Amino acid sequence: MELSVLGQNEAEQHSAGGCSSGSCGSTDDQLSQLPEHIREKVHNHPCYSEEAHHYFARMHVAVAPACNIQCHYCNRKYDCANESRPGVVSEVLDPLQAVKKVKAVAATIPQMTVLGIAGPGDPLANPQRTFETFRMLSEEAPDIKLCVSTNGLALPDCVDELAKHNIDHVTITINCVDPEIGAKIYPWIYWNNKRIRGVKAAKILIERQQKGLEMLIERGILVKVNSVLIPGVNDEHLKEVSKIVKSKGAFLHNVMPLIAEAEHGTFYGVMGQRSPEPEELQDLQDACAGDMNMMRHCRQCRADAVGLLGEDRGDEFTIDKIEEMDIDYEAAMVKRAVIHAAIKEELDEKAAKKARLASLSVPKFDAPAGKAHRPVLMAVATSGGGLINQHYGHATEFLVYEASANGVRFIGHRKVDQYCVGNDSCGEKESALAGSIRALKGCEAVLCSKIGFEPWGLLEEAGIQPNGEHAMEPIEEAVLAVYQEMLQAGRLQQDEAPLRANA
Repeated sequence: MELSVLGQNEAEQHSAGGCSSGSCGSTDDQLSQLPEHIREKVHNHPCYSEEAHHYFARMHVAVAPACNIQCHYCNRKYDCANESRPGVVSEVLDPLQAVKKVKAVAATIPQMTVLGIAGPGDPLANPQRTFETFRMLSEEAPDIKLCVSTNGLALPDCVDELAKHNIDHVTITINCVDPEIGAKIYPWIYWNNKRIRGVKAAKILIERQQKGLEMLIERGILVKVNSVLIPGVNDEHLKEVSKIVKSKGAFLHNVMPLIAEAEHGTFYGVMGQRSPEPEELQDLQDACAGDMNMMRHCRQCRADAVGLLGEDRGDEFTIDKIEEMDIDYEAAMVKRAVIHAAIKEELDEKAAKKARLASLSVPKFDAPAGKAHRPVLMAVATSGGGLINQHYGHATEFLVYEASANGVRFIGHRKVDQYCVGNDSCGEKESALAGSIRALKGCEAVLCSKIGFEPWGLLEEAGIQPNGEHAMEPIEEAVLAVYQEMLQAGRLQQDEAPLRANA
């Protein structure tokens, strides 16, 4: 089997795996290692900075319906409001409609900093619609960052045009560098007016992705690489992918879980391909980490998502509604600049406080001979702002953090169905409550602003300790405080053994 289109020798050069125990850290630690000009570009980009996503919003406009490849995990839907995943939109827009929508959102949600085109097909398979949108936005909304997400097949032909429009953030989905594995993911590509299948198709796609990546880096454009973790297909192989894209200059790697529910109608879903467990995703992310930044806060957004990551306000900005809006964008830019400056000041203060916190190591409580203090996963209910500020029953997702003797790091998020609606209906959706508890598998505590008696008892029965004592406190400080309490209580001793990387 052909190991890689990059060649046996190059693959061997990148064969050292994983990360040393001291080389991985939180997203913010890794961003601090980046050059100043890169940090300046991503400090307010919610999809590129884990810290920024608590404060800044993004939006996608769906102007690109066509796609030039077929993926076994994708089923595009163009009139769907009920699914939250890539490739799904409620409305496909033309460039004029897209620009008006962007200006309406930016005026209404001044925290919005980033406009991306991510589908529902591939933006670069729709170059006229995509670049016409970018051209108008560059002129009419110059304070908004522009970025694009692509499968990479057409990327080499579009790099010059991307650079012309000051697009300095590009995401490429790269699921493999081995055509044999690629043939299991992509049944066909459409290239040079031909439909090509199998290993040959995968080889062309991989070569084009790598060439496009190299061209972007040469022009100083930041590249994030997305990879879909598909158990039994590319799970182990993604370690090689991460090493190679890092060596070529990608600064951020987002390994995200396969979405494979049968009701979505994807090939993998219909054929029973399972999605990865949270532990599998975390282990692979840790194995791919090192001095390359790993994105762990991805929400796998719709192609018409609007708002903060984890929320969708798209129904406020349908075509019929924005047509009725009177938008003074000059005034909106002034307001946005003031709000962005205030957020930056808050983030700077938070970073300084975090640096002081980092200088205070976790108190060391001596463990008995042959014992060690293990890391702990904790779930957090938050509505944003980096605070513990959400009722357990109102959460539609929980953020998961790992606390250890080395500090606190963000791990990822777990989506759940909200079971408590209003003030009087808690407990009525028993299946949703049970589902939310199952989603917290592996966590030993859940921190929230409030929690009812029923979920409290069920969580304890599941071995998860509810905690409402740190409401409105910064997340990482609260997680560290709970970990210290567990240390002092002697609950974290375990036999000496290799722990998870980073622990």
